[in-house]
Amino acid sequence: MSEIFFKHFPNASGAVFHAFAPYRVCPIGAHVDHQHGLVSGFAINKGVDFYYQPTDGGEIIAYSENFSGMIGFSVRDEVEELKGDWGDFLRGSVWALKKRGKLWRGVRGVIKGSLPVGGLSSSASVILCYLQALAQVNDLQFDAQTVIDIAYRAEKEFVGVSVGKLDHSCEVLSRREHLLFLDTKDQSYELIKMPDTMPPFDIVIFYSGLSRRLGATFNNHVDELKAASWYLKALDGRDLGSFSDTRLRDVPRYVFDRFKDSLPEVFMRRARHFYTECERVRIGAEAFRQGDMRTYGRMSFESGRSSIDDYQTGSPYLVALYDAFLSAPGVYGGRFSGAGFKGCAVALVDPDKTEMCVEKVTRDYLTRYPELKDAYSTHICTTHDGVGVNVY
Repeated sequence: MSEIFFKHFPNASGAVFHAFAPYRVCPIGAHVDHQHGLVSGFAINKGVDFYYQPTDGGEIIAYSENFSGMIGFSVRDEVEELKGDWGDFLRGSVWALKKRGKLWRGVRGVIKGSLPVGGLSSSASVILCYLQALAQVNDLQFDAQTVIDIAYRAEKEFVGVSVGKLDHSCEVLSRREHLLFLDTKDQSYELIKMPDTMPPFDIVIFYSGLSRRLGATFNNHVDELKAASWYLKALDGRDLGSFSDTRLRDVPRYVFDRFKDSLPEVFMRRARHFYTECERVRIGAEAFRQGDMRTYGRMSFESGRSSIDDYQTGSPYLVALYDAFLSAPGVYGGRFSGAGFKGCAVALVDPDKTEMCVEKVTRDYLTRYPELKDAYSTHICTTHDGVGVNVY
């Protein structure tokens, strides 16, 4: 695929390097990682590719196959502010990486996502591609947890989205035919191998035809969860600490059960989603371990319903896809992916019925939103390895 590189750099010569970071799906464990909750997920065999060459002078020159414009700066520049374009993820990667090591070489390259943007953690995939490339050309080596931490810092502290570590962890730690079961409080994790008794499944991505970048609305939901934690601590007579450091994981479930009726309704709903979602992750992980795909899928459906009713996210487009899953043939479970504003929904489907499922969901969705026919798409995926331990 080096022709993608030479299309944008026709006068270049020499070897072209390649970095890949998979997208991730999270059938159970949504909207809780920023509260140090329990999550689970898979990396998939679609993701982001970055084709690049080193630049000895430290120049960064980047093009995107998905967005317009060229991004240019130097690793020697002080990168301190957002520009409001797709290059902010590249700037953030340089900014975060410089906190860990010296950069003297830059890259010139082309980045390309293989699926439409929205709900598959494409921002984390993009950052991980940049980190792999910059680490390689600057002879830097990091273990898996350090890579996760650098990517997380780039997205949260530089780009300014109040994410947790689910996306970056899933895209680094995952392994093919394994479920990642992760505790985001201490980053302990287990890779649960698909047992021989597990029925096969396809991961089917349904792109709504609409994309939206995360921002203020997503951050507001995070603040509401933190406010719920703050309220519960106060009602239980606990040390409040600082608001910026409070998390619902700091508050036991029995405290919520005792004081939930004293919370403002919006905070009660957000907290109820957190506690029930963490329990669904536990049940789902054990079901996966036992090869019980029906229970795992049911937990995914319940996760989607809780995200709609209690977390109160999910645009009408994604709710329409979720509703279509409920009656589609062969669907074990599913929910919309990511924050739920626009973007994608994900279903786990019996491979023998994938074609029928896609036809049914597509018919239901486009009957409701015929104007999205040309933008809507479906993609059949499988589990995949993450970027690996040594990013080099």
